[in-house]
Amino acid sequence: MSTARNLLIASVVLNVFLAGALAGGAVWIKRGKPAQGYSLEAAGGRLPDEQRTLFRKALRDVRQESRDIIREGQQARREAADLLRRPVLDTAALAAALERARNADVTVRTRLEQRIIEFAGAASAEDRSLLAEGLSRRAGPQPSTPPKKSS
Repeated sequence: MSTARNLLIASVVLNVFLAGALAGGAVWIKRGKPAQGYSLEAAGGRLPDEQRTLFRKALRDVRQESRDIIREGQQARREAADLLRRPVLDTAALAAALERARNADVTVRTRLEQRIIEFAGAASAEDRSLLAEGLSRRAGPQPSTPPKKSS
């Protein structure tokens, strides 16, 4: 009986979390505000309205096309979390789950960057300059001293 109760509680918690995520996503989409922070999408935040819309659509299309890979990465992270909760840690399984998550992330990131390259290839010099500024902001402040070379 307690296993069924625990599963019911876990199901309710997961459903509440998913409902909140969906509601938050709907609000975010409805507001349509420029991306804040340091995402790749934020790099296009200063583009003219029409170009910004095209830029965001291009990135959204990549995420849409990569849904299965994104889900695989999420599933791998869930598996890693489950492995961490076990009384005896299976480090090989944990490493494999984290590697699958990382590979999914890298695949999606590569696709996003390729789409940005395609977008930039068709953009004007002014729009590319605005993208460069956005990427520079994303990279953070430039170090005041050059990094030391390792010997």
